[in-house]
Amino acid sequence: MRLLFDENLSPKLLAQIADLFPNCENALLNGLAQRGDSAIWEYARANQLTIVTTDQDFRTLLQQWGHPPKVILLQSWTYPTRIAARLLRQQAVRIAEFETSNEGLLVLPA
Repeated sequence: MRLLFDENLSPKLLAQIADLFPNCENALLNGLAQRGDSAIWEYARANQLTIVTTDQDFRTLLQQWGHPPKVILLQSWTYPTRIAARLLRQQAVRIAEFETSNEGLLVLPA
């Protein structure tokens, strides 16, 4: 599973979870910063990426357009990057199962 971190999540996450989720991307590093949620959505769909975000707007886009791409929502997220990395590591099996499911949204509580 390849993940695309929305611009509200630090690019530092890439290195912190690369052993579990290699070849991930971050919107701040690939030219998507400040281009809007729909640009991130289209990029993720075209490149077969799952969006990881704290932005509730992606839930709305998913309801409007369906998936792909799939969305992992870090709900109520105001914690440091290291905590986000720990959560993603702890939920790695659940995230892998989500990849093969018919569901479009996975909500991970803070």
